[in-house]
Amino acid sequence: MKKQFLALAVLATMGVGAYSQATDTIAKVKASGEITMGVRDSSGALSYTLGDGKYAGYHVEICQRIIANLEKVVGKKVAVKYLSVTSQNRIPLVQNGTVDIECGSTTNNATRQKDVAFALTTFVEEVRMAVKATSGITSITQLNGKSVATTTGTTSVQMLRKNQRANGIDFKEVFGKDHAESFLLLESGRADAFVMDGSILAGNIANAKNPADFKIVGEVLSVEPIAIMMRKGDPAFKKLADDTIREMAKSGEIAKLYDKWFMQAIPPKNTKVGLAASASIKAAWATPNDKPMEDYAKK
Repeated sequence: MKKQFLALAVLATMGVGAYSQATDTIAKVKASGEITMGVRDSSGALSYTLGDGKYAGYHVEICQRIIANLEKVVGKKVAVKYLSVTSQNRIPLVQNGTVDIECGSTTNNATRQKDVAFALTTFVEEVRMAVKATSGITSITQLNGKSVATTTGTTSVQMLRKNQRANGIDFKEVFGKDHAESFLLLESGRADAFVMDGSILAGNIANAKNPADFKIVGEVLSVEPIAIMMRKGDPAFKKLADDTIREMAKSGEIAKLYDKWFMQAIPPKNTKVGLAASASIKAAWATPNDKPMEDYAKK
């Protein structure tokens, strides 16, 4: 009995230790020498694939700055593992410890804050819709009887349905597994509109075969703070991330980084997204905060 009790006690202690390290990212990285960054394949200039396991974008580069400061804390070079995530699995993968820092295009809202933590807001999104330039569609009031594409696991079509201008409008939802597939639904004519974050729409249009064939139109459906995501209950790692972002905003580095990814030609096709920083984005840099989307809706 004593041996059984001792074995159980050892296992319990090991379990607590494993759980503690899982929620302490700095300790986990120090012990393993590596960090897993969640990235997106087609989240516009925020996070996208270059192929061959390489990723780039505004949020990817901000996360690289955070990891550089993390290396100073742990006192050694850290190996970065890139893991492609989707709108559906990104939150569970952060929660279960598979992903340590998610550097994509995730909206910070009150519901998600119950499950994960968000760093200071680095981008503020306006949700709109992309259509074919020849479609004649300029407003959500023209979507009656149309097919509207969106990406599984996102909130964009929910925002569309809640918009007062959508009252009495009956449209069919078609889903892409990721943003590239959703854009393909529009490009191939299987959808009449693609409702999503403006930056993602602009990024996919910029990389289309014929960018002039598409345009972003219609009302702003919602204004959403987009932020880098990490595990909940890990204040030390969140502080490190927040301090990095705060310093980047103060020095002007974050504005230069934005210009690099949204206003200059970017790889792999050397095309420009051409999305100037909005007043909401500049306000987030001027007064750094991690307020959820609901606080923006109160304005």
